[in-house]
Amino acid sequence: MERLHVSSATIIVVGYDSNLKTLEIQFSDAGTYRYFDVPVTVFNDLMNASSKGQYFKVKIKDRFSYMRVE
Repeated sequence: MERLHVSSATIIVVGYDSNLKTLEIQFSDAGTYRYFDVPVTVFNDLMNASSKGQYFKVKIKDRFSYMRVE
């Protein structure tokens, strides 16, 4: 999974595995989490969002199953 540094106050790194539909997000204050069954459109929209933290809160948080990886 390729991980990309992003410009955000709350998110440091974002990675996505299109084969597994797995999104990985490293937060500045909460560790790293892996989200499952995430469509590629959600990943693309997150990467293009002007506020990645706000997009996460509205479109990802509490919508996909997840696990903490760090």
